[in-house]
Amino acid sequence: MDRNKLLYATNVLMGLFFITSFVTGLLKFTLLLRLSGLNQLLLPSALISDIHDWSGILMGLFVCLHLYMNRRWIITMTRNIVHGPRTDA
Repeated sequence: MDRNKLLYATNVLMGLFFITSFVTGLLKFTLLLRLSGLNQLLLPSALISDIHDWSGILMGLFVCLHLYMNRRWIITMTRNIVHGPRTDA
C-alpha cells in the first residue's frame, strides 16, 4: 500500500475511534446524563463501557502508528524549534 494511502487510512480510523470513544465517554458520564434528563433512558451500560474501552485501545494503537509514520517530520521539527532552522551555505 502507498505510504500516503496508509497514512490517510490511519488518520481516518484514528478519528473514528476518537469519536466513538468520546461519544461513549459522554454516555458513561452520569452527571451529564442527569443534567440533560437522559437518566430515565435505558442505556446498555455494559455494552457502552466495552465499546468505549476497545475504541480507546484501538485509538491508542493508531496514534502510535501515526507517530511512527511521522517520526522523521517530528524529529526535524523538534530540531528546528530547538536549534533553529538548518542552513546549508
